[in-house]
Amino acid sequence: MRADGVVHPFRRPFAVLAAVLALFLVAPLVVTAPVSVTTTRYVSMPTAGVSFGHYVRVFTDPAWLAALRDSLVVALGATALATALGAGGAIGVWRRSGPIAGALRAVVLMPLIVPPVVTALALSRAWVKLGLFDTLAGVILAHAIVAMPFVFLTVSAALEGLDPRIEPAARSLGAGPFTTVRRILLPNVLPGLGAGALFAFVISWDEVTVTLFVSSRAVFTLPRKIWSEIRDNIDPAVAVVSVFTVAVALAIGLAVVARPSRAGGRRDRGGSGPSGPSAEALRPQQTIRPAPCAARRDA
Repeated sequence: MRADGVVHPFRRPFAVLAAVLALFLVAPLVVTAPVSVTTTRYVSMPTAGVSFGHYVRVFTDPAWLAALRDSLVVALGATALATALGAGGAIGVWRRSGPIAGALRAVVLMPLIVPPVVTALALSRAWVKLGLFDTLAGVILAHAIVAMPFVFLTVSAALEGLDPRIEPAARSLGAGPFTTVRRILLPNVLPGLGAGALFAFVISWDEVTVTLFVSSRAVFTLPRKIWSEIRDNIDPAVAVVSVFTVAVALAIGLAVVARPSRAGGRRDRGGSGPSGPSAEALRPQQTIRPAPCAARRDA
């Protein structure tokens, strides 16, 4: 709607088109919800009633619980590793310029360009030679490689809004390299770092292609368990786990989407309340805050 209160003539068709596209994307996921409460032992819609027996069976089955445990361990480990590597790579590239920075950026983003099957095959061969095949460490490292580019992109986007003079200013006041990163750079890119970590968790939580290539029997994540169950027979338990997996991914996605809105709301209310931060404090990207006291102590 324009300032004079007149709705743009092309706005409503685009809104309808966006709603249709959103429905097209979400509909296949919604179908799994009614299938998961069916009373039959095969995949069907709950026409004869609703039962949560399949939920009880899944969450009391040791095999499904072990798969859930492996997925959580792998996703948390891969998230921590991808966040550390992605943030470090983004800060390193941000400090440089020219063709070297461009080449480093292309190398880091390579997993996004190469098809997942190619990446999985290369990792499988390498992991066999390194003794990491079918180990928890090998699966965590493989998932971190796949998820790291997303952390790199979100942290790089946060660094783009940061004044490049902030780091020399901190160094001139005596802060060492690690103190500058820990006390100056990381607090200013924290929203991008958090978003990247959430993306890394979701990607590792849903990853199945790489997992199939780098593990055999010792590590069995939820997506891999679903894949195995589908190959043997299609059981409503698969729909139960699919609903649970989608719910976790959806909750994390909503957290990522809601975070900038809350920040925007605080920015709009900046300084209005007794405990609310000021508008200037909510714009760290435009403010040089070298923390001189901490810098002198570290020096």
